[in-house]
Amino acid sequence: MEQAAEERKTPLWLLSIIVTLPTFFAFLATSATNVALPHIAGSFGSTNDEAKWVVTSYMVANGIFLPLTGWLERKLARLNFLKVFITLFTLGSIVCALAPNLVTLILGRVIQGIGGGVLMPLSQSILLQEFPKDRKGDAMAIFIFAIMVSSIMGPTVGGLLVDNFSWQWIFIINIPIGIFSLIVIPLTVCDTEKERGKEKVDYMGLLFLIFWLFSMQVVLDKGQQYGWFDCTWICWLSLFSLTCMFMFVIWEIEIKNPIVNLRVFKDLNFLVGTVLGTLVNVMVCVTVILIPQFFQGVMHYTASQTGLSLSTRVISVLPLLFIGKLCKMYDVRAIIAVGFALIGASIALCTNLNLESPPTAIVLSNILFGFGSVFALVPVSALALGTLDKNQIANAAGIHSLTKCVAGSVFTSLASSFAISFAQVHQTHLLKNMIVYNPSFTAHFAALKSALIHYNTAGVAAHKANALLYNQMLVQTKIYALVDLFQIAALVTFIAIPLVIFFKVKPAAK
Repeated sequence: MEQAAEERKTPLWLLSIIVTLPTFFAFLATSATNVALPHIAGSFGSTNDEAKWVVTSYMVANGIFLPLTGWLERKLARLNFLKVFITLFTLGSIVCALAPNLVTLILGRVIQGIGGGVLMPLSQSILLQEFPKDRKGDAMAIFIFAIMVSSIMGPTVGGLLVDNFSWQWIFIINIPIGIFSLIVIPLTVCDTEKERGKEKVDYMGLLFLIFWLFSMQVVLDKGQQYGWFDCTWICWLSLFSLTCMFMFVIWEIEIKNPIVNLRVFKDLNFLVGTVLGTLVNVMVCVTVILIPQFFQGVMHYTASQTGLSLSTRVISVLPLLFIGKLCKMYDVRAIIAVGFALIGASIALCTNLNLESPPTAIVLSNILFGFGSVFALVPVSALALGTLDKNQIANAAGIHSLTKCVAGSVFTSLASSFAISFAQVHQTHLLKNMIVYNPSFTAHFAALKSALIHYNTAGVAAHKANALLYNQMLVQTKIYALVDLFQIAALVTFIAIPLVIFFKVKPAAK
């Protein structure tokens, strides 16, 4: 590996762009597709639940291959690895763009997920291995820049493409990028040696991983629809998923040559960094789900308007210009703590959203969230992977990404479910006020009825007044539920700050 690094003649800035480019578009394909689901369902005449398999299939295929990054790189060598999986991602994009039905689209998303799943941890691994030790912060800043911009711009780009062209363009834009990457990567990225000798493939561990992730994703996608644990098959499938997860962990720890080396969790920095990095990713996923629920479900904004409301987070790229220098000058634990404090403050600002909130109401929240994410993620990623041996980085990066992917899926599903449950709780309390003994309710009811009676009979006017007040009550319950979730998310973020003291760091340079 050292020899390969010495032979590299590509400037680091050019290598960074080329390595992160396919990762950027792979991540963009994930976040942009969520906006297009209603249009995909309408195009194929399917239900919204059926259309969700477009996302589910990608996430399952993505998650299965994330922890296999290190093993696949050893078996194929770096350049062959990149060629194979970029080709798969491009091929999947072509299938998705030309899909004549929903089944073909789901098949294309599976191929996309297989190809795109490993690009993120591999690009992270390449940057950490190629950058000098004193520039690990710069390497992570570049990597997180690509991830953050793609996740932030995904809903915006997806909304603009869907509203102005068609949902197929979400996949079409990936095709030229894939072809370009296949041409330039062999010219700029140094190769590694393929692992020699025959090694027994850990098929059992791979089967446990596939069964665990697939069953877990089905439970998360269908749980709300079937009433979670009120449904017998959801209970059994959840038990099966948990059993497979425990068997996977035990098997990979005990076997001599595991396909996923979980022993990297013995490194304290990697363990704490994975926990904190996963928490930041959860907060990103939860806010990206909840904020559109407010603007689209309550304020009735279009997909483009909702995407634009989140796009102000792109301002967060500014701290990436100097975060590497800050990590060298100050104790990185203090920088991480500041990052988590900013994320918590930004989520706390969302608790003030109401029916009079303009689209610019979350600009300050988005800016704080973006700055906080950079201050937290860059040093956390550098510390989590920076203390490991080079031959462990690809494997550790895959596990790190898998943990964030699984946690993001779980808490995204739970956030949507809790939003409905909390709304029902608030509805029960608010209904107590909608009685004839409440002067405020009777006054509003009389005012609405008198306004409607000019165009309807007395009975019809009364029914319409009741319906209008009930709809207003439902809107209030949605707002209260979202505020509750924002408060919980902010509280969890603040509670996590003391975990930074467990990082082992070198003294900051004077």
